[in-house]
Amino acid sequence: MVFEFTLSKLKKAWRGMAGGDFNASVASMNPDLPKRDAKLLREQMEACLSTKGGEVSARGRAAALGEAYLALNTTGRKKFLKILAADFDINPRTVDAAVEGYRAAAGPGDEGRRALAVLQRALIAPRITLLTQFNGLPAGVKFLVDLREELRSFKEDDPDLNGLEQDLRSLLRTWFDVDFLELRQISWDSAPGALLEKLVQYEAVHAIRDWQDLKNRLESDRRCFAYFHPRMPNEPLIFVEVALVNGLAGNVAELLDKDAPAQDPDTADTAIFYSISSAQAGLAGISFGNFLIKRVVDNLSKEFKQLRTFSTLSPIPGFRAWLSKQLADGEGAYLTKGDLKNLAEQGKRMGREDHRLLAFLSRTDWAEDAELAQALSEPLLRMAAHYLINVKHPRGTSLDSVAHFHLTNGSRIERLNWMADPSPKGLEQSAGMMVNYLYDLSEIDDNHEAYTSDGTVRASAQARAMAKG
Repeated sequence: MVFEFTLSKLKKAWRGMAGGDFNASVASMNPDLPKRDAKLLREQMEACLSTKGGEVSARGRAAALGEAYLALNTTGRKKFLKILAADFDINPRTVDAAVEGYRAAAGPGDEGRRALAVLQRALIAPRITLLTQFNGLPAGVKFLVDLREELRSFKEDDPDLNGLEQDLRSLLRTWFDVDFLELRQISWDSAPGALLEKLVQYEAVHAIRDWQDLKNRLESDRRCFAYFHPRMPNEPLIFVEVALVNGLAGNVAELLDKDAPAQDPDTADTAIFYSISSAQAGLAGISFGNFLIKRVVDNLSKEFKQLRTFSTLSPIPGFRAWLSKQLADGEGAYLTKGDLKNLAEQGKRMGREDHRLLAFLSRTDWAEDAELAQALSEPLLRMAAHYLINVKHPRGTSLDSVAHFHLTNGSRIERLNWMADPSPKGLEQSAGMMVNYLYDLSEIDDNHEAYTSDGTVRASAQARAMAKG
């Protein structure tokens, strides 16, 4: 739940900061923020913009406003944000006056410079100044990150909040510039328990089942790296899990097998990035994943000189949805005569009149029938390769979100793996297939430029041949 962690932490961190007329009792409001409390809220917001008092007073007012927000329920918070969005936006009249003043005083002299400064201030929404004040509070940056997560959910059905969300995103993008971030390795022996719990909570690709599963992922032949912000030292922003193996991995269950013996990492020749998870939903759209991968590759290269290959074992989350849409109106355009014949034979063997590919895939147990799975493998691998290499958004980028992430970061599509993830999630997303994106250090920059400039997808000869069928 948004703010569940922040609420408990901030109540402790901000205790006693709000003083004078803006202590916690005065700042509190009815949870659903009825109209009678709106006037008090606006006064608090205006007070935060006041220059009255010194830095301590300003921090106290900001802390009280934050306490007020945290005390509201979902309805009250949305009203709070709508007031901030509507009443503390740029004032067109102020801008018009500043423009006229600049035109009248335009020139290289002091008067012109002062008029320009007035105009520049008029173009900054007061809400930006207000939001910036939280940056100076203990855990204030985390508060804003979580606030944006909630704001993003509210704006889906309320476009009036778009401007406020864009302002907050711009602030966070500046504060979370990759040069401000710290890359840390997370290990079982040195990481605090609270941080390990967050890995379990934030893992978005392959759920961590229990503590033994987590410990296995932090064994001697595994590595986990995360980015941290200095104002959120115990909150991972994004983290990557790595397996040190020999050769390209083609099955995630083998990588995650708790009973498999640990490999001597000094004998490994390949680093497999098998899970990359963004941990803060409030930082969506603020990308630093490419820098994470490059820095992890650099760290691993220094620690293990014998590593020669850096690759992912990645899901194809959008494939099944795309496939269902394409085949809904008929399968003839995507299946060969041989495919159709094989499917008909499988239908006859199983006593099924409906032998369409989609009909077989709709069965939850299709992957457990070895003969059926073998019959489906060739057409599904071919269509998955086509999907990854050729299917694009209207804007020219890959339709698959994970493919877009890795191609943007300079990888190439190396190999598709059949039944690499036969879990229910893997079957639902990508018919059990996974793909290796290869990070060749000599090609990363060229691959990145080719993809970001004109959407060119770099892929191995094997993958391209598969896509052509």
